[in-house]
Amino acid sequence: MRVLMVSKALVVGAYQRKAEEIARLGVDLVVLTPPAWRDRRGSQRMRPVHTEGYTLRAIPIRGNGNFHFHYYPTLGKELRSVAPDVLHFDEEPYNLATWLALRLTARAGIPATFFTWQNLYRRYPLPFSAFERANYRAARVAIAGNQDAAAVLRRKGFSGEVAVIPQFGVDPAVFTPAAAAPRPADGRPLHIGYAGGLLPEKGIADLLHACAALRGEWRLALAGEGDELSALQQLAGVLGIRDRVTFVGRIESTDMPAFHRGLDALVLPSHTTSTWKEQFGRVLIEAMACATPVVGSDSGEIPHVIGAAGLIYPERDCAALAAQLQLLLDEPRRRAELGGAGRRRVLAHFTMAQIAAQTVAVYRRMAGVA
Repeated sequence: MRVLMVSKALVVGAYQRKAEEIARLGVDLVVLTPPAWRDRRGSQRMRPVHTEGYTLRAIPIRGNGNFHFHYYPTLGKELRSVAPDVLHFDEEPYNLATWLALRLTARAGIPATFFTWQNLYRRYPLPFSAFERANYRAARVAIAGNQDAAAVLRRKGFSGEVAVIPQFGVDPAVFTPAAAAPRPADGRPLHIGYAGGLLPEKGIADLLHACAALRGEWRLALAGEGDELSALQQLAGVLGIRDRVTFVGRIESTDMPAFHRGLDALVLPSHTTSTWKEQFGRVLIEAMACATPVVGSDSGEIPHVIGAAGLIYPERDCAALAAQLQLLLDEPRRRAELGGAGRRRVLAHFTMAQIAAQTVAVYRRMAGVA
């Protein structure tokens, strides 16, 4: 079975492990990405890291950075060249790129699927509503990254099969626990971290306020880029904690395991807004795989990802977040317990191999392969 996957997400080297796992299951796989992708977090160039067993190529993109209106002008030529049995278009159904891709596959008689994270029910204006309706008709199968996204598809009238599969898992042989034992409560700082976009909806200001309220020694590392960088730097100064906060910048995906292993706690303090709520939080499963305790707000999918293997608090409640961090600062044994539970949860539910196997099962149903 030959599969063509088009995914701007696979510009990230660590994410390419899913493609290797898909190919390992007997799929003749070709993955196309843009040369780079730009968004509010900055620009990320395609970096081939995991390329064994399949073909990875960059193709031209138009409208780079425009989530709704970007597209791939040479995709028709690629479809004719690759002649896939299945197209996996890793994009939301209301976007121009998806509509153009599924029109091409419909003409060629190639079954196609799209991917959706959208976990809020929203009505879109033209032309996006028209794109969405047409893509619902064109696809027999949709892949949703979470249960809320699947429910949105059903509510909006998608009548085909919906497979609920997170977009990516983690490789537990790469994201491994630190060799050293957890730090004792001997006055050494609690190392707290965040990784992701420095954006208002990520709630990082709450994390700064919570850290400022802690009793005892701590350090905070904020990894990522985004629109809120200057505001967060100023807030750290106003709170009097600037010397304990490090703005790390963007970290390469292949360096993330070392980042997580250097932490005593990873926090994802996301806020739900009128247009967005946390859709998964991959950084959580990366940290959990490294046996780093995680703390998350109750926005969107976060509680379902963490389960009982970490700490949850009501979003926007800085005092509640501070209480959870104080618990981890005061009780090293609790950190060790949560770290172990997180690693076990990832091994049970969120490995890249598991995600790949579920995805290949969808391909086989689409292509009619026994």
